[in-house]
Amino acid sequence: MRAIKTSAAIVAALLLTGVLSAQQPRPPAAPADGAIEVLQIRPNFYMLAGAGGNIGVQSGADGVVIVDGGSAANAEAVVAAIARLAEQPIRYVINTGPDADHVGGNAAVARAGRSILNLGGLGAGMTNNGAATIVAHERVLSRMSAPTGEASLFPTPAWPTETFFERRRYMYLNGEGIEILHQPAAHTDGDSVVFFRRSDVVVAGDVIDYTRFPVIDVAKGGSVQGEIDALNKLVELAIPSIPLVWRQDGTRVIPGHGRILQQLDVADYRDMVTIIRDRVKALIDQGRTLEQVRAAAPAAGWARRFGTDAGPWTTNMFVEAIYRSLTQGQR
Repeated sequence: MRAIKTSAAIVAALLLTGVLSAQQPRPPAAPADGAIEVLQIRPNFYMLAGAGGNIGVQSGADGVVIVDGGSAANAEAVVAAIARLAEQPIRYVINTGPDADHVGGNAAVARAGRSILNLGGLGAGMTNNGAATIVAHERVLSRMSAPTGEASLFPTPAWPTETFFERRRYMYLNGEGIEILHQPAAHTDGDSVVFFRRSDVVVAGDVIDYTRFPVIDVAKGGSVQGEIDALNKLVELAIPSIPLVWRQDGTRVIPGHGRILQQLDVADYRDMVTIIRDRVKALIDQGRTLEQVRAAAPAAGWARRFGTDAGPWTTNMFVEAIYRSLTQGQR
């Protein structure tokens, strides 16, 4: 009798494995050079990794909508990867922020697409000569362009061709609503998260970088409180998965860098930033200087996972950004 029960358990496990495999979408094969990794999240939604910042790709009968263009060096590889995923042209490039690893590829990616407005003559000039439309908050444009007398870091075709100033911009393509939600004073002052309602995917940009502590660029309008507010917004948008053994549900969150996340991952990251903020604030209230705050190691407990002592964004730089944003009275 025990042998029969054991065999039944094995069969059930095999059937469960089959069901689970059927529920999980399979990613297309990666390019031969392995530069861009393509991960399928939903039947018509993908994440491209390895192009600088992570890229979200939604496809359908209306065309392709991508979130962020990656770096300039990887733009052609991104265009090739998208061409393998969809026959329709790229219609929109939505930018989550002004950083080069997210907007550097704008020009090449937009040029490979075609505006959905289909304007000719002088009207084509309004849509980047008929290329895909680049959408971003107006502060992204102000960061990418340059003040009079200074040279821009980005060519003009990479600049957003459609900007907005309100907290929420929306569109409807490929059978679903798409919301672009501005998050002021987070990583920078131009951050947006993009919510694909039907696909139940949020592309968060560098509001959350799951490979390190969040980069809070105080010089570009970022602040620790704005970062926490933006993370709270992501937690609010995302719905946790139902704890069913045979499938994984729930909202998927694509961070600026790192693996695909769920609501619990974002909540844990938010809690980490909040606790470190509170530790720094308590030290400031005690009259500690920046060097004394650093010496107190307020990020202890997470430094091994998200911190580093070298590179473009160290643990000390993260602590300093929190200190600066709190002492300068920024949100």
